[in-house]
Amino acid sequence: MKRLPTMKQLQYLVALTDTQHFGRAAQRCYITQSTLSAGIRDLESVLGIPIAERSNRHVLITRVGRQIAERARALLRDAEEVMEVARAGRSPMTGEMRLGVIPTIGPFLLPQVLPVLRDRFPELTIYLREEQTAPLLARLEEGELDAALIALPYETEDFSIDVILKDEFLFACHRTHALASADEVSLDALADEQLMLLAEGHCLRGHTLDACGVGDTKARAQFEASSLYTLVQMVAAGIGVTLIPRLAVDANVIQGTGISLSRLAAPASRDIGLAWRPTSLRTDDFRLLAKTLREMPSLAS
Repeated sequence: MKRLPTMKQLQYLVALTDTQHFGRAAQRCYITQSTLSAGIRDLESVLGIPIAERSNRHVLITRVGRQIAERARALLRDAEEVMEVARAGRSPMTGEMRLGVIPTIGPFLLPQVLPVLRDRFPELTIYLREEQTAPLLARLEEGELDAALIALPYETEDFSIDVILKDEFLFACHRTHALASADEVSLDALADEQLMLLAEGHCLRGHTLDACGVGDTKARAQFEASSLYTLVQMVAAGIGVTLIPRLAVDANVIQGTGISLSRLAAPASRDIGLAWRPTSLRTDDFRLLAKTLREMPSLAS
């Protein structure tokens, strides 16, 4: 019978590919360096080809070795999901879930939903990672995350998406601004305003520009903030105006700032959705998670 690589050998290969160092790879796998070296040699014997070039100073994974490592990474991810599915087979929403969230959602949504999820699914342990959308989806695609809470629209054709809520944009300015306390603010009224934006990489930047009908060329000359909290403080100081998602407003992000809010004459919003790999074996769990979030009274109102 033909010999096949073992899961341990594939784990060793992935660790060695990531670290490019036998010692660090061994530490990651919680084994000795000699054990890892022997495992790699055994893997090369099974495959019939060398996968690593060794020297006293460094290790270089061959082109074929890198290709095999990527396949191995996917196999290891699937093996982890098999174990999670087995746990879920005993009871849904159990075990561990690695959940990503973007910075313009996490601080405002998670404090509302995490206590409810803990009460409803006590055997589920959620590990969180906050990051901008592009790197977050890259981690999701690579299997480092199980699912991610993101804002839409965004390019997500490689993922399954379940929309949780529609998040309306509100016009925000200082209380002494000419547009303060207006019932509605038109796009024409925004044309000559200094629009405060998040820095490039935040999807809220693009959503704000789309909502205001402002080109990104004009926006580049204006102030860019690293977080929504900084953006709020700049508007509170009377430096400019911006759009703030209702999710953040409901979380009291402008409390005590002297900021005035108005609705847009042409309403605009973003969708908050849960994304996961369509091949994931935990799709039922993710759909249940999205349904649970969608039905929370604080989000449905």
